[in-house]
Amino acid sequence: MTDDMMDVVQRYRQLVLDYEALDEEIDTFIQSRGGKAAHEMTPDDLAHYKTLALRRDEMMNELRILETQLNLNDEESP
Repeated sequence: MTDDMMDVVQRYRQLVLDYEALDEEIDTFIQSRGGKAAHEMTPDDLAHYKTLALRRDEMMNELRILETQLNLNDEESP
């Protein structure tokens, strides 16, 4: 494996950990607000939730890009 690919693998692993931590932060935030749905949140809570959710979406997009680079979503890969 080339050094470039190792860098991609390391970035992917770190991003997975960061994504899981952010997802847990979102879950904790929702639970701390009584498990309310987005439409039931205060405007400030909703803005914070949307900020977290946007970061999570951006991380997922980056994960998908890295998965493509690593051929993790290729059915023919070993």
